[in-house]
Amino acid sequence: MQKKPYQISVIMTVYNAGGYLKESVESILAQTYRCFELLLVNDGSTDGSGEACDDYARHDDRVKVIHRANGGCTAASLTGLEHAEGEYCMFIDSDDYVDREMLEQMGKRLAGRKGEIVCCNHVIERPGQPEPVICPAQPGVYEGDRLLREIKEQLLGNERRILPISRCMKLYERSVFADNERYCDPAIHMGEDFNLVYPALWDCTRLVIMEDALFYHYRYVEQSMVHSYNRDIMDSVDRVWQLWNRVLDGKQITMDRSALDREYCYMLLLVMKNELRNPDKDYLARTREIFTREDVRRKIMNTPVSVKEKSNALLYLGMCYPDKTLLRLLRFVIRRYDRAAGRRRTKSGAGKG
Repeated sequence: MQKKPYQISVIMTVYNAGGYLKESVESILAQTYRCFELLLVNDGSTDGSGEACDDYARHDDRVKVIHRANGGCTAASLTGLEHAEGEYCMFIDSDDYVDREMLEQMGKRLAGRKGEIVCCNHVIERPGQPEPVICPAQPGVYEGDRLLREIKEQLLGNERRILPISRCMKLYERSVFADNERYCDPAIHMGEDFNLVYPALWDCTRLVIMEDALFYHYRYVEQSMVHSYNRDIMDSVDRVWQLWNRVLDGKQITMDRSALDREYCYMLLLVMKNELRNPDKDYLARTREIFTREDVRRKIMNTPVSVKEKSNALLYLGMCYPDKTLLRLLRFVIRRYDRAAGRRRTKSGAGKG
């Protein structure tokens, strides 16, 4: 007798999704797998996205809409989990889209096991330049000691993560999120997916990494990403560090925590790049303030890390020796790169909105 298909809750958090919501929603509604619900969590949109969500619900009974005051992606995702009725759940961002066979193909890898997670790969959709991204971990099924040694203990501390810490591109048996909201910190804005995914992966009992499976299409917003500056990024890095330790302490996990130090240093590369994009005149003093902070200096100088990517190597040099001359030079390099990226974007007609 053929087994009953699993009910899957697809959770899409929506905030001012603009012209991308239609493609995103319709890529879910067109799935070849039929046993699913789509939860659209409108996180206080002000651009009409909430009304568009309601319109989808009126025309398709698989769609449910939850309206909430703006609270950020993690809070909206938790709201989606609270309303989800499926045995399994999946997240998709409202400006991304997926292949129509994604749910069917990922669903075939399920064993009906409590705590299982199935992972696919993704494509970064740059205008005219799509980039496939394959998980560094070998495809296959991970359980027991292999799951612990090859995946869980390797989640942090590598220049390229062995498994993306993204809430998207994964199909979760929903119990992996049970009681883990206690670790979430809504003040984390850079690396916020650690809130949900890091504790969930530690509660995973069976992990499937699919081969190829480039089902998820991540839309790269070059204009906003290249030229954005986040003044609170260092605060987020410090909070993510605290979250990792809370998870390991709370779950009584014994492991070598030097991996956390290495991951912290890799995240500092992003902090350095961000601060060099600071448009204000205080960029130099602010960058030096961060990278001469006593605890930051101690982490950098006492934590051996392998930095192979050329751009990261330059940023790492600035981290180790944050003198004014070197930082000015690095800022010049970053600005030249941004201007070149802007010219490519203009030439290709790219850009959102």
